[in-house]
Amino acid sequence: MKMKINEIFYSIQGEGGNAGLPTIFIRTTGCNLRCSYCDTLYAYYKGDEMTLPSILEKIKKWRCKKVCLTGGEPLLQKELPELVDTLLPLGYEISIETNGSIDISGMANRDVMIVMDMKCPSSGVHKKMRNENIMLLRSCDELKFVIGDTDDYRYAKEIIEKYEPICEAIMQPVWGKAKRLSEWILKDELNVRLSLQIHKILWGNRNGV
Repeated sequence: MKMKINEIFYSIQGEGGNAGLPTIFIRTTGCNLRCSYCDTLYAYYKGDEMTLPSILEKIKKWRCKKVCLTGGEPLLQKELPELVDTLLPLGYEISIETNGSIDISGMANRDVMIVMDMKCPSSGVHKKMRNENIMLLRSCDELKFVIGDTDDYRYAKEIIEKYEPICEAIMQPVWGKAKRLSEWILKDELNVRLSLQIHKILWGNRNGV
């Protein structure tokens, strides 16, 4: 088994319910979407083919047992289930960051946390979302919306009200727009989590963190 891996690094989880926790990140290469505000353009094509043993050897150098599989879009990698099924018996707690356009059923029956990023209109790709994925999310998962403007906010509100996800809903501002989003959430008394990108606050917008 070989997977194309863009980078493997150890850092602080910057987003969502696990924000602030030390985490090992395995970033896969390749994405099927081209979001207007993408901050990981370097993961579209760059990467090295790595075997499962070499991936395990790399992450074992850290004592951390939290692993985030991210991208790019990790569900594009057909070897991902094998990687997950290898890591789980070793005691790793796994989260998978996916963009909402690919069927998540293969991961929803595994003991992992799915963080699904439903794209809003300003992304330019919101019409490519699989809304039926929302019904597959469990209470342990997260439904995330990146909010860039009022249209995005209204769109996310409508999705939440229509599908009533059983998992936590998260709104994350496009970098630099947190105050405005927090005011909207408070005004509408939404039961959502405001997520800031802690890693960017600490180290700026660069890879490997």
